[in-house]
This record gives sequence, structure tokens and C-alpha cells, in this order.
Amino acid sequence: MADSTDSRTPPPPSAAAPPAGGSDAAYLQRRTLRRGSAGWLLLTGLGVAYVVSGDFSGWNIGLAEGGFGGLAIATLLMGVMYACLVFSLAELSAILPTAGGGYGFARRALGTWGGFLTGTAILIEYILAPAAISIFIGDYVESLGLFGLTAGWPVYLACFAVFIGIHLWGVGEALRFSLVVTAIAVAALLIFAVGAFTEFGTDGLNDIPVDKEAFGANSWLPFGLLGIWAAFPFGMWFFLGVEGVPLAAEEAKDPVRSMPRALAISMAVLALLALVTFFAATGARGSAAVQDAGNPLVVALQGDGDPTPLSRFVNYAGLAGLVASFFSLIYAGSRQLFALSRAGYLPRFLSLTSRRKAPYLGLLIPGAIGFALAAGTGDGARMLNIAVFGATISYALMALSHIVLRRREPGLHRPYRTPGGVLTSSVAFALALSALVATFLVDKDAAFIALAVYGVALAYFAFYSRHRLVATAPEEEFAALAEAEAELERDR
Repeated sequence: MADSTDSRTPPPPSAAAPPAGGSDAAYLQRRTLRRGSAGWLLLTGLGVAYVVSGDFSGWNIGLAEGGFGGLAIATLLMGVMYACLVFSLAELSAILPTAGGGYGFARRALGTWGGFLTGTAILIEYILAPAAISIFIGDYVESLGLFGLTAGWPVYLACFAVFIGIHLWGVGEALRFSLVVTAIAVAALLIFAVGAFTEFGTDGLNDIPVDKEAFGANSWLPFGLLGIWAAFPFGMWFFLGVEGVPLAAEEAKDPVRSMPRALAISMAVLALLALVTFFAATGARGSAAVQDAGNPLVVALQGDGDPTPLSRFVNYAGLAGLVASFFSLIYAGSRQLFALSRAGYLPRFLSLTSRRKAPYLGLLIPGAIGFALAAGTGDGARMLNIAVFGATISYALMALSHIVLRRREPGLHRPYRTPGGVLTSSVAFALALSALVATFLVDKDAAFIALAVYGVALAYFAFYSRHRLVATAPEEEFAALAEAEAELERDR
């Protein structure tokens, strides 16, 4: 093992450069997050908050792609993918507890190109998803008749302004707010399940008409075997976002211990919620009734009849779930942007932090972009499909990072080790690639839009930012230390 003095030799100027103007210490001092703000409970709440809105709406569209059986198998396979990915990320986050999350892991394993590819994919997910959810919040506000408002730009603007304001107040306050709203949403899902299971019947599960021309079609797989694959993106909705927990590593208390614990508990809670929500909603009213519903849980409780006290409660709770996911995804996007900017992959001014250690430009600029997209398009479904495309790319690259680090650096200190090792991350990698291809089956336009955005970002990196990386940024320093140690080992 190399001694610490030798191994801190910075990489050559072609790979990274010091910040322009001022010392390294001054540069990083202006880009510091509030450490020790989140324990394992707040991190667990964050993991569930990212995802919980997907239990209230969105997943049910997968019934129109694969039927009950197709979506059930797709959800099971996507659950396996997320479980394998989460266990892999738990190991990686214990090795590299920085705000870069998946980008930092890929930077260490796959180099600067791998880091940027991963970070950009994550950023696409976390900028597009809040924009889409703000539209859904507007629809809920209108349907519930709250304040006499109708869905439109004033509601979207209020969402971004209020919740970004809470984030600017401080990360501890933000995560505690998120935990409370998430707890309300989770409690509502469990109450919904109790009410819906009183009307459960198996006859309605397979009531979607069978497409007799589809290969392998039957009553449980009305759209055949291909329907399973087409339902992958919707099976992801029960888990989409939980991989963002490591983005809070730099602000966590004892991240080496708390991060794996929070990831494991979050995944267990989400798997339970997926199971009870899926079966309760389809069993209470039938798959055909909820497949196209914007609020499937409410439809499952009342059908075409008058609202009941329970359905009204679930409707309000659905709004709480949307708020929880919107709020937490804003947090994730700001931390990913902060890390990429601090290391020089994106303009460096985006990583400046306030006196309360909040990356204010990393919150305000993505918020402005998200608001503009929501107000300008009003197409939440399309934006979520673009977000899913970015997510699947990042999953494949993060799983690959785990595989590469296990193979290339077997002696690396790992406070937490992934159960199953490389086999676990290999399963996540294969399923992530399958889900990526499935996005083209669902919405080709969304996939090509995401590719176009990706292409512009890669051109920026290739011709500009890769020559201006900051060697003293944590993710770059980790990579430099690894490179120096590897050189010393080769020279022995």
C-alpha cells in the first residue's frame, strides 16, 4: 500500500486542473455542504420519499402494456434489479461517501468519461422528474378543488418556489419536512390497502381482453410475452429514485454505517408498499378499471360511484405523496449538479453554497428549468419517460462500476460488502440494459429526446469541460489517489 504523501500526487494537467483564481482551500470552502445533518432515519425517509408518488399513480399504465401477469412479472424483475443495485451502491457509498453519488462511483471505476456519462444520466432523471410531478400536483389540486385553483403555471411556480425555499433554509430542515410528508403518504397507502382488500376478488385480475395475435398471450398475459418487457418501465415506478440516497452521503452522520442501513430499509419498505398497493388496487376493482386511471387507488375504492370518506382521504394523501417525491427529487438533482460542478464537469459557479451550506444555484437553476418545462409543455408523462430513460443508463453504469472496482481493486477497503459480490451487480447490470431497451417499446420519442440531450451534454464535455476538471474535488482526489497507488504497485 502506498504511503499517503506519495499517493497524493495530483494527476497531470491534461486530466485535471486547479481551480481558476484563489487557492484550492478557498475554492472548496465556498463549496461545502452541511455535514452530519442526516442520520439513518432521515436517509431512509429520503429513500422512500423519492419513490412514494409512484405508488399512487403511474404504475397502473403498465397494465395496458402487459396485463396483470405481465406487470406483475415486470415489477418482480425490476424489484430484483433495484435490490441488486441498492446492495451494490451500499458498498460503493461506504467506499466513497461524497455528494457525487453514482457519478463519483463511476468516476473512480470508469474514468472521467464514465463519471460524466453517469452523472449526466442521473441529472436528466432528477431535473425532468420534478417537472413532471409538478404537473401532476397541479392536476390533483384542481381535482380536489383546493383554493379554487386550476392546473397551470401558477401552481407549478408555487411548487418550485415554496419547496426550493425550504431547501435553501437548510438540509436538516428539508429532510425532516420530507420525512413527515412521506410518513403521511405511507400511512395512507397502508390504510388504502386495508380498505381495498375488503373488496378483493381474483376474477378482476385478468379481465383485460386477450390479444390473440400476440405470442404467448393468455388471460394472465393478454399482450403476450413481449408485454412483460414493455411493462418494465412501469414496474420501475414502484422503486424509481431510491438509488439517489447516496447523494446525501456528504451530509450524513457516519455515512459508512448509516448509508447501507438506510438503503436496505428503504428498499424493504418500498417492496412491501409495491406488493400491497398492486394487489389491493387490481383486486378491488379489476385490472381493466384501473389501467388508464390518473388516480388508480381512488378508482379502486369507489369505481364509478360517489366518493367515499376513504377515497377522499386517499385522494388527499396522493397529493402528499406527490409533494414528498417532488421535494426529495429537487434535493437529489441539486446535489448531483453540485458535485458535477464542484469537480469542473459543469460550470463551477453552479456549486457555490450559501451561508447555510445550501447549493443555492444548484437548486434555483434546475428549478427554473423544471418550471419552464412544466409550464411550456404540460406533458408530464413524456417528461417522466425521458427521466426513466436517463435512469436506466445510470443504473447500468453504476452496476458496471461495482463490477470494475471489484475486479480491478480487490484489496480496496470495503467497510460494507455487497452480498453476492459481482454476481449481484451483474444481475443489476443485465436487467438495467433490458429496461433501457424497453423504454423504446413504450415511448420512442421520449427515448430519442433523451439521447439528443445526452449528445449535447457529451459535446460540451468532450470539447470544453474535460480539460478543466478540478483536481482537489473529492471525487477527483479519490481517483487521483487510486491512480497513484496503482502506479506505485506497478513500479515495485
